[in-house]
Amino acid sequence: MVRTLSLSAFLFAFWLALSGHYTVKLVTVGAVCSLLCAWAVSHVRATDREGHPVHLLGRAVTYFPWLAWEVAKAAWAVSKVVLHPSLPISPTMTVVRAGQRSSVGIATYANSITLTPGTISVAVRGHDITVHALVRDGADDLEGGRMDRRVTRFEGAS
Repeated sequence: MVRTLSLSAFLFAFWLALSGHYTVKLVTVGAVCSLLCAWAVSHVRATDREGHPVHLLGRAVTYFPWLAWEVAKAAWAVSKVVLHPSLPISPTMTVVRAGQRSSVGIATYANSITLTPGTISVAVRGHDITVHALVRDGADDLEGGRMDRRVTRFEGAS
């Protein structure tokens, strides 16, 4: 029930942010629609820890700024490589092991890799993530495990 109410509140806040119309009638319609959508999702039992991971909200406050910083650093590094006259790329495929326990954690890790410029998750098989990196340094950084540890901490596994 708590997850259903949380989902309803999230949907309503999202609706308010995107709507831009705040008349009593439209706000009421948005609230009712948010409640109905949350009820429907709850009815098909999709408001579990994986479907609506509200338990990660507190740790997201530190994880997402960290990820944004990593994306900015990687974007700068990729820009330097691409703009260099000799284009010093060294495309590399590697497999990294995800230390997360849940499918949400593994998906977060794979998506974090893909969001970081210069790397992309190509395949996920169990806990193994195949990654393509534009330069060998990007693959080495992932193999070092710093992002894996950070995502594991975000997941709450350690």
